[in-house]
Amino acid sequence: MSSDQDFREGLLAAIPKLRAFGISMTNDKARADDLVQETLTRAWANQHQFQPGTNLMAWLYTILRNELYSTMRRRKREVEDADGIHAARLAVQPNQQSSLDVSNLKIALGKLPPDQREALLLVGAEGLSYEEAATICAVRVGTVKSRVNRARGRLAQILQVSQDEDFGPDARTNAALQQAGRRGAT
Repeated sequence: MSSDQDFREGLLAAIPKLRAFGISMTNDKARADDLVQETLTRAWANQHQFQPGTNLMAWLYTILRNELYSTMRRRKREVEDADGIHAARLAVQPNQQSSLDVSNLKIALGKLPPDQREALLLVGAEGLSYEEAATICAVRVGTVKSRVNRARGRLAQILQVSQDEDFGPDARTNAALQQAGRRGAT
């Protein structure tokens, strides 16, 4: 008889005891059955870790117990929303506008002088300090600051951005999102 066959028979023989243990831990037959199934799946997948000649039941109980506690930890982070109230409040802004914004930004960046574009990307996109950007560009820190400032101003002109409200969703999208939020709250 092969060791795989012995292992399989040991798992099958353990099912009633695992189920009883699961029921006693959860007070729910369906959850206990799920735990037993997950335990058997994990045991089969990790049978190479089991030492033949040791207590198979103890090993299986440990797997079941760990799975139960992992499931309980996951459920603590879940929010029950049987009526769909929380889900109705969720709103996602349409991504078409952001896709257009990225495209417009790429075009606008292409219109900047190369030295300004380089300084802006190093500081703005890469998150480097002015000093680090100055070292990379082999110029003084003040030169990088000046290039970044001019690049930002030129981008604002090209993209026709004059105030904070020009960023993010437009007024119609904001109104629709607010309306959807009010409907979900009632």
